[in-house]
Amino acid sequence: MTIKFLGAAREVTGSKHLITTEQGKNILLDCGMYQGKGLETDNMNRNLGFNPQEIDYIILSHAHIDHSGLIPYIYKLGFQGHVICTHATRDLCAIMLADSGHIHEHDTITFNKKRARKGLPPVEPIYTKEDAVACMNSFISIPYKKPFQLTEEISLSITNTGHLLGSGVINLEIKEKKRTIKLAYTGDIGRPVNRILQPPQPFPQADILIAESTYGDRLHDDNEIANDQLLNIVNQTCVEKGGKLIIPSFSIGRAQEIIYSLNNFYNENKLPRVDIYVDSPLSVNATNIFRMHSECFNKDVIEVMQKDPDPFGFNNLFYIQRVDDSKKLNDIKKPCIIISSSGMMEAGRIKHHLANSIENPKNTILVVGYCAPTTLGAKILRGDKQVSIFGNIYNVNAKIERIESFSGHADYKEMIQFLSCQDQNNLSDVFLVHGEYMSQLSYKKTLEENGFRNIEIPELGQLYSI
Repeated sequence: MTIKFLGAAREVTGSKHLITTEQGKNILLDCGMYQGKGLETDNMNRNLGFNPQEIDYIILSHAHIDHSGLIPYIYKLGFQGHVICTHATRDLCAIMLADSGHIHEHDTITFNKKRARKGLPPVEPIYTKEDAVACMNSFISIPYKKPFQLTEEISLSITNTGHLLGSGVINLEIKEKKRTIKLAYTGDIGRPVNRILQPPQPFPQADILIAESTYGDRLHDDNEIANDQLLNIVNQTCVEKGGKLIIPSFSIGRAQEIIYSLNNFYNENKLPRVDIYVDSPLSVNATNIFRMHSECFNKDVIEVMQKDPDPFGFNNLFYIQRVDDSKKLNDIKKPCIIISSSGMMEAGRIKHHLANSIENPKNTILVVGYCAPTTLGAKILRGDKQVSIFGNIYNVNAKIERIESFSGHADYKEMIQFLSCQDQNNLSDVFLVHGEYMSQLSYKKTLEENGFRNIEIPELGQLYSI
């Protein structure tokens, strides 16, 4: 058996890990897009490093685009296998991939106008909304923990990681001529205390472990501190300064957590009387899917729902779908809160809200998740005084705040706690993926201090024989 690392190798996007078995079956763990590298991103996404027609199965850890976003592309190129994931992951992919296809079509139109002005030929979008809708016919969804037989030699089960609705560890048991290999791929690991989701669950003992490492050198504050910070920032911005609070947020997971916290403030009569707008069609649709999967909720949310049947809605919360209604938010002069995607500020409606708000010192930009180093979000976080948005230069006069504990990723102590269900002596190999290299080096050292051995940090394209 071999494992080839084709994405998220010493970086945090583009998760793709190809397993080729002794019997010649090709299994792709995740099929994610690279994000946040400008024009370089498109080339990286188009150059897969494998033939889609040779892939038998894609197994998805969860629905985030950096883990699922290239499925329509490889479907367009001839993939005829099956995509296996949990029920909630399939439901989320149905809206997320279609939204991604729409964005690619729109961005390509804009890009081609620029190319035409330079006398260059047009380019095609990597895939369209139609491709994304069509690829959903390849999906098979399964419950958590229920064994699923891919072939006579390969069985699969998925156990909850608490990172996103439907997210899970991929547990494979692969029978070869003289041995059986148990491989676990964590995908992204959630925090032990999540505002909405059940906590990560222990997973079966593995021989080979592929583990994420996003926050391999960082620790988070606890959720209560984060909730206090959020409420203080709302009061400082909207009440004391009379400004707008702009929250760039990933549409799936992070947006719902913020809405849920604001909903609890409202129920407790702590929330100032300001209007709150969720300006993202994807967030609106995703929130409806969250409502469909209450079986994934933790006991605290279930308890809240006994008194408040809709933990994602209250009187002064407005969900925005239409473009015209989104544009009208620019004309609002009174204090308000705008939650909009994307979280790294690289695409979507958030860029319009930043362009409209970032130069006003009354306003606050609140970052609540990870921003890859080359993204607009990272530039704003590191204190750049000027940033480019839609090709125009803006002065950063708004206050910049950050609450990292809204992140859906566990910190390094929480990741090690999650991995403690494994007997290190039975792990023959550990591979760290989905992390910046310096963070991975720090995490590797911490893992070794906690008894883990034979830890590798694969480079892009690196092939290992197991």
